Amino acid sequence: MSVSAPRRGDVAQERDESAAEGWFQRNRVLVNLVAMLFVLVVVGIAISRLTEEVRYDEIVEAWTGTSWWTLGLAALLTLASFLALTFYDFGALAYIGHRLPFPAVAVTAFCAYAVGNTAGFGPLSGGAIRYRAYSRMGLAPEEIAKVIAFVTLAFGLGLAGVGALALLFIADQVAPLIRVEAPLLRLIGFAILALLVGLPFAGRIGGESRFGRLSRFALRLPKPRAVGLQFVVTALDVAASAGVLYVLLPPTEIGYPAFLAVYAVAVALGVLSHVPAGLGVFETVIIAALGQRIEVDQVLGALVLYRIVYHLVPLVLATLCVSVIELQHAATTPLGRSIRSAGGRISPLLLATLSFTLGAMLIFSSVTPTPDDTLQYLASFMPLPVVEGAHFIVSLIGLLMLVVSRGLAQRLDGAWWAALVAAGAALLLSIVKAVALFEAAFLIFFVFTLFATRREFTRSASLLRQALTPSWLLAIATIVIGAIVVLFFVYRDVDYSNRLWWEFEFSSEAPRSLRATLGVTILAICVAVWSLLRPAVARPVPPTAQSLDHAVAIVEAQDSADGNLVRMGDKNILASPDGRGFIMYAKQNRSFVALFDPVGPRDCWQELIWRFIEMARTEGCRAVFYQVSPEGLSFYADAGLQAYKLGELAIVDLADFHLTGGKRANLRQSVTRGARDGLVFEYVPPEGTAAIMDELEGVSDAWLDHHNTREKGFSLGGFDRAYIASQPVALLRVEERIVAFANVLVTGTKREGSIDLMRFSPDAPKGAMDFLFIKLIEHLKAEGFETFNLGMAPLSGMSERQIAPIWNRVGRTVFEHGERFYNFRGLRAFKAKFHPSWQPRYIAVSGGINPVLALMDATFLIGGGLKGVLTK
Repeated sequence: MSVSAPRRGDVAQERDESAAEGWFQRNRVLVNLVAMLFVLVVVGIAISRLTEEVRYDEIVEAWTGTSWWTLGLAALLTLASFLALTFYDFGALAYIGHRLPFPAVAVTAFCAYAVGNTAGFGPLSGGAIRYRAYSRMGLAPEEIAKVIAFVTLAFGLGLAGVGALALLFIADQVAPLIRVEAPLLRLIGFAILALLVGLPFAGRIGGESRFGRLSRFALRLPKPRAVGLQFVVTALDVAASAGVLYVLLPPTEIGYPAFLAVYAVAVALGVLSHVPAGLGVFETVIIAALGQRIEVDQVLGALVLYRIVYHLVPLVLATLCVSVIELQHAATTPLGRSIRSAGGRISPLLLATLSFTLGAMLIFSSVTPTPDDTLQYLASFMPLPVVEGAHFIVSLIGLLMLVVSRGLAQRLDGAWWAALVAAGAALLLSIVKAVALFEAAFLIFFVFTLFATRREFTRSASLLRQALTPSWLLAIATIVIGAIVVLFFVYRDVDYSNRLWWEFEFSSEAPRSLRATLGVTILAICVAVWSLLRPAVARPVPPTAQSLDHAVAIVEAQDSADGNLVRMGDKNILASPDGRGFIMYAKQNRSFVALFDPVGPRDCWQELIWRFIEMARTEGCRAVFYQVSPEGLSFYADAGLQAYKLGELAIVDLADFHLTGGKRANLRQSVTRGARDGLVFEYVPPEGTAAIMDELEGVSDAWLDHHNTREKGFSLGGFDRAYIASQPVALLRVEERIVAFANVLVTGTKREGSIDLMRFSPDAPKGAMDFLFIKLIEHLKAEGFETFNLGMAPLSGMSERQIAPIWNRVGRTVFEHGERFYNFRGLRAFKAKFHPSWQPRYIAVSGGINPVLALMDATFLIGGGLKGVLTK
């Protein structure tokens, strides 16, 4: 049998395909952004075509003619919808076994949905609010992640169930609206309901449900009763929210059940589109479905009012609620403190969303005409250049508030000042340009909330240094494209000519709006280009000798002994602006992986964490914090990351360490056995390691050969002469020959001691490492150290409860049954000999599939790539 060589054409084709794949990977962020912009443009064109026969004046007349009674009913239905939404959180908390105060949960849930409904990306924006608030109420990170997953899944499944149920009964009425045959609609509805009804009964009802016999993992599903309750909650929510829009529409022969099905489809498509708040997508579906039965101008007028009543008003109320909480410094009861704590954590996100909404309002108001009577009033005392200038500048301020909103979400003090100045200027100019009392009222409220929450904006980072991420650019593009669509819709009867750009009269509304739109578009393009093409905050570069020396000086002045791993020089260093702290990290695939919490004073952690996340995102990568402590979880939560448990760190309190008592009989036996075998302990300071370096290297090489392994990296040190010589070494001798050693990690504060490398000769006496640990702990205790860090036991301490998150369940299964791959249980048992206290350690990363990918990248960093992991 012969094997033919690949043809030249095939090789060239493979090379081209590889190059194309590589180009896509390098530019995937830009490609995704362009794709979403294309969707927005298509939606804009669709809306324009669906509204070809509609005029702006007709829409204004339609929604201004809505009675106050109708608006009041819509407000009541909005209240009912949000009240139902809060029960998602109560159901999720009950599911994980927590009962929290009703006011605190209600405030958190209301604010989460107010932001999620308005800003879009509900699981992210609303989830971030829940994470920040519930973490202050005592929930563990994995429990909060389960709450977020529960409410997201419950809403999605409930929405599908409500829509499917409606289709079974009213398919004949819905079919003409969406141009699909009624039998097919009923079949789709029945299939969805069958799937939803069967899901809770999979496996053992209400217990652990196994998906197939081939799977060893179990996922606990809610009991049918709980699923039924959540369906009722969703039905009430969707019915009430659909009722808001239905009562705002004029009377029609379309029944409420048929409209409910159309509404559910429109909401679902808006969510799936990933366009912020489903803007444009939701409206397109509603217009396409109802435009044949109701006048399109009346549908558009109702949609505008719907956005105000169901989105803007709840957002304002949520912001007002948090502002009042922030102003109540006298809240001293436990309940008051919990509510105030929750309010403080979520206020930046609320203000960011409100800033974005007000910015959009200013831009849209700049492309819509001012009422004639208002223009006549302004002409009587206001010079035309002032009105023209105010109109143009307000549109640019609107875009500025969109950009500033990201800084508010990141708690930047510069963003707070920029928002205050922008809102103040917009307040004055909105009166000058159009006596816009409605806009002025919202801007005054915004300024009030800024003052009420001033203390939450403590980061001193530069606002100009922040690069907008693709999701923020998409949100801004949504507003700008929407403004362009509105401009062409409002002035569709105005014939375009070059003269329009140079017409300056009080009655020339089209030229004024055209100039404002051009200014906003040009400025938005500049912002986008700046964000996409500007250099990263700090690109990964190998550490210089000077930066390493500075990092070592920081390590010496703080308590964490693990910070000494920076001495290996194999990790990049991101220093804080004031030079008092740093993050050590490495890049693997699409992950920027930071090792441990920031090293340095705690007051510089927040800024370092934000800078690291911004650097990673600017490079189109995910930010990962590996092996972080509970003390830093609030900072990671504030930055929008979620924490997933990795294992537990063993800490020995040296003040309580002794060898007396029955519990420590095995330790005494280890000491006795070691002495009988001739083991002699020696603690060698850094200056004494040069004389024994060759012998230490021989022990290390023998250990590597005996275990058929290679040096690790990142979170573990390797045998590097400079690294070993930088810290003390604890060793064991037998007849003057070194048989085991460990390099000791210490800092100048003597708060904590630890070890990194543990190497011993194949012929070392059995139990030598136990003897070494005991003698080292006794030595450090005598030297005045407070604690001894035994290192982390991976995957230990994972919850065994049935309601534990799937991450914990999988981790627990691997811990129990993964001995053939790694000695998880043995490592935990070894550390337990010394009776330590166990402290949880986490990996902090954004949600979705990112935790799994991040953990894989961290594993590759430690093992030296895929080959290193597979070959030990």
